[in-house]
Amino acid sequence: MGKLDLVKVMAELDEDLVVQGVKEQMAAGIPAIEILAQLQQGMEQVGKLYEAGDYYLSELIMSADVFTTAANLLGAALTAGGEQETHGTMVLGTVKDDIHDIGKNIVATILSCNGFKVVDLGVDVPIATFVEAVKTHKPDVVGMCCLLTTAFDIMRDTVSAVKEACPAAKVLVGGGPVDESVVKYVNADGYCKNAYDAVELTRKYSGVK
Repeated sequence: MGKLDLVKVMAELDEDLVVQGVKEQMAAGIPAIEILAQLQQGMEQVGKLYEAGDYYLSELIMSADVFTTAANLLGAALTAGGEQETHGTMVLGTVKDDIHDIGKNIVATILSCNGFKVVDLGVDVPIATFVEAVKTHKPDVVGMCCLLTTAFDIMRDTVSAVKEACPAAKVLVGGGPVDESVVKYVNADGYCKNAYDAVELTRKYSGVK
């Protein structure tokens, strides 16, 4: 049997084979960061399949679980030897009156794997909690998620309060109905269509090359 195609089995959401593939590559001495890159490519394919309508929300939820399981296997290797010094901090949460956390959890996992410290506030997060967190952690970036259009007003109020409390922080927003017009409406600094956008923009705003 040849080497497992980790990208392919990740995209196919075959958790047993993903775990097997990760363990095989770790045993073969392949750097954890390279294994992670393959998992991320698989997740990108999952995202494309979802956008094309071949995968549904259930597959998206499952992909996050499979990715998290695999990333946890890599966790110790990624942080071993101090090679993964943290690049910066992100305070992340789903805004008040919204309890969706799939996208948020994927973002938290992938950012952690990319060397960022993530302070995850959970879902249905009141404005005061966001404000308290940015004052405590002084993050480079604040991420806000919402999947309900009814939460846009509270998101706008949250962005405003966060910027007042921590003017240096950049605010990124994301979620199903969020687009550039919502970014303008809530006065955020950027919009993340997916977890990869979140990594790219967080790198940019944290000054990571």
